[in-house]
Amino acid sequence: MNVDKRDRSGQVGQRSARAGAPRSGGRTAARRTTSTGGYATQGSAALQEQPMTADQVRVRDTAAPAGPPQLRVAPPAPVAVPRAPFIAMILVVVVGGVLGVLLVNTKINENAIRIGTLQQQQSSLDVQEQQLKKEIAQYEAPNNLAAQARKLGLVESGPPAFIRLPDGRVIGVPQPATGEPAITSPQGAGE
Repeated sequence: MNVDKRDRSGQVGQRSARAGAPRSGGRTAARRTTSTGGYATQGSAALQEQPMTADQVRVRDTAAPAGPPQLRVAPPAPVAVPRAPFIAMILVVVVGGVLGVLLVNTKINENAIRIGTLQQQQSSLDVQEQQLKKEIAQYEAPNNLAAQARKLGLVESGPPAFIRLPDGRVIGVPQPATGEPAITSPQGAGE
């Protein structure tokens, strides 16, 4: 596909002087990196004067007639920031952070030791509780209850009598218990 390029003057095949310029109107890369009047326009070299060669001096002297001076962007003024307060603040933050982490780790370790001790106490109390439940179950057995009652001097009674509360009527005949107290009881020992 061959397309003739025409500039505004109507000439075919020749590019105008503006044809090399970008459409955005900005500077090209070649123009950005060149120095004007012996001074760099970008970077840290913009603050330093660069020596000119003899060719640059001749081109500069034979350049366009003296007219209004060309404007250049001046480098920004150096900013003097006090560094000592900033460094002190950073040190305080770092030291505070390290101390905070140490404090948290110390508390975690203390709590871990305390938890271990409490778990050991809990396990020993669980064992003791199991032993006490076993003893209670042995004492609650019917044979053991009867033996303990005989040791205390209690005897078996006959059929019981009941009192009905609403009217006070006695159902059955109450009788005293008849039986010999055990030899080991205080009544059976003759006291």
